[in-house]
Amino acid sequence: MGRGKVELKRIENTTSRQVTFHKRRNGLLKKAFELSVLCDAEVAIVIFSTSGKACQFSSHDMDRTIARYRCESGLPPSNDQHRSRTAEFWKTEIEDLKKTADRMEAENKHFAGEELLSLDAKELKQLERQLKTGVEQANTIGAYQLDEKEGELNYIHKHI
Repeated sequence: MGRGKVELKRIENTTSRQVTFHKRRNGLLKKAFELSVLCDAEVAIVIFSTSGKACQFSSHDMDRTIARYRCESGLPPSNDQHRSRTAEFWKTEIEDLKKTADRMEAENKHFAGEELLSLDAKELKQLERQLKTGVEQANTIGAYQLDEKEGELNYIHKHI
């Protein structure tokens, strides 16, 4: 004599639902173990109860099985691998930014006339050209602003 079919619907009684969950979970874990032993299959199961507790079974290493599944199904690598790559990226980015900041700081010191003894002749010539260009630009801007102010003063004198 076999068992009757159970209607698949949510069990309303909390105690009955928890008892059924535990029995069926244990049955599922037993079947997973049997499948892995009898068929030499790599099996991994993760079950979360309604209370949020996790239960798992893995015939091999769970992380390896999940990584293999992700690879086989074309999913991106796990967050740990992604975090590792991201951390490496940011570490390199920080090192590059530090080098750039150090270089710019040294250039600022050179423009201010500090630490010029560390420069060779070629670097000194380049610094001289940059300073000349800067002075020319400052003179041009200064002359333009002076012309503007003279124009404003003339306008004010005419209208007074």
